[in-house]
Parts: sequence; structure tokens; C-alpha cells
Amino acid sequence: MKGKVKSVVNLHRRPRSKGCSMFVSWPGIGNVSLMVARYLKDKLHAVEIGEIEPVNFFEPVGVAVRDNVIENPRFPESKFYYWRNKETGKGLVLFIGEEQPSSKGYELVNCILDVAQKLKVERIYSCAAAVAKIHPSEEPKVWGVGTKQALVTELAKYKVILRGNLRIAGLNGLILGIAKERDIEGICLLGEVPTYGTQMANPKASLVVLRVLIEMLGIDIDLTELDNLAKQTDEEMGFIAKRATAEFIDRYTEPIWEQDEYEED
Repeated sequence: MKGKVKSVVNLHRRPRSKGCSMFVSWPGIGNVSLMVARYLKDKLHAVEIGEIEPVNFFEPVGVAVRDNVIENPRFPESKFYYWRNKETGKGLVLFIGEEQPSSKGYELVNCILDVAQKLKVERIYSCAAAVAKIHPSEEPKVWGVGTKQALVTELAKYKVILRGNLRIAGLNGLILGIAKERDIEGICLLGEVPTYGTQMANPKASLVVLRVLIEMLGIDIDLTELDNLAKQTDEEMGFIAKRATAEFIDRYTEPIWEQDEYEED
């Protein structure tokens, strides 16, 4: 894969640190992962250090029109960012993909892991949604999985839920499977998302995941903005829950028709 990195991946900088972790992210259910990644990037003021050429993995299927003028075709961005903890000297690489490719996902993940090994990344983190039957008033929990038993033991210290057997769809899960093949440590944190709210962004799930993640990374960032956003969506989540309950009742509850006024008891 070394030849591929040179032609597909453009690294503008190769930062060096005492130890390096990487957080990878693509869109998924509730946009849980992408919100975590973008919040980290913004709050840490992480700098862009490279990108993956999108033409190798994506094909635009249309164009945007602004004020009746057609714009140039736009490809989804797949970029690397870097932040160094001045207190510990440890680095954090962020990979943020705007979209998951419809094909060649395996090749894309290998390109990212090639970069991780070039930058001597010691551990890969990812994030996903755990669809669960929870009420909007409940605090979502965080599930955790690791690429080896020692990491599962470590996760238990952070009070995450260890569910045993599950499946993580998409590249947010696949990258950890391939990382394991390369003998790179990997952890995935999954934030609970209610079954009726999978089609909308869920900052509440992102918030609980981020709290665990920054504790594991040993960094400190202000979570106020994400916390406020999570509170704003609670009301909307509550409305969706009520509507879902009403639809369930209408569909599965047999109506009791009024008796005829002349019918005997």
C-alpha cells in the first residue's frame, strides 16, 4: 500500500509527538460520530495536515445550481487534522470523512491506516450509534468494544456498557476490524440513540460519547456548546416520541365502536 499512499493521500505535514492516537469519523445514524469529530476539531483548533483525493473513491452524480448558474462538481472531503497536547506532548490525529463511499470502502480504510502507521499512531478510536429502546428523558448510555481483551478491561474502568455480541455497520466499524488485522489497537464508543429518532441528529448521544472519549485521551475541552445543543433537541425528541406512540396505538389498538342506541346491554 505504500505506493498508494503517495498517489491517493496528500500529507502537507508529518507531525511528531511522544505518542499519537487517531479518531476516525464518517456520517452514520444520528450523526453521532461526525458531531464528536467536528466538535473536537473546532474546540482543539486542530490544523489540517492532509487529505485523501476523493476522485479515487467517489463519483459526483449531479451538480448544484446557485442563482441559475451551475457550479463545479463537488466531491465529499476526506481530511486529516492534528492537535498536540502541550502538557503531555501527545498528539491526536483526526480523520473526518464527509461521506461514506458506496464502494471501495475497504481500500479507503486501508489508506487511512497507512497514514496512521506513517504517523506512528498507537491507537485508533471510532464512534457509532447504538439504537436502543430508551425514552427521550433518559440519559443515553455509552457502549464500548475493543480489538482485544485488554482494551475491554480498560473500557470497564470508564463505566461503559459491555454488551457482548453486536454488529457495527459502516466504516466506523470496519476500520477497527482492519486495524486489528494490522495489530493496531482500536476502540469504538457507541452512544445510545432511541429507535424512533434514528433519522435526526442526536447531539445528546454525541455528548455522552465525547465525555468518555476525552477522559480516555486525557484532554480537557469545554462541552457547554454541545450540552446546550443537546438540551435544545430534547423537546423535539419528546414530540417525535409522542407521535410514534400515537401511531402505534392507532395501528395496533382495536377501536371500540359506539353501541347503537337501541341495542340492549
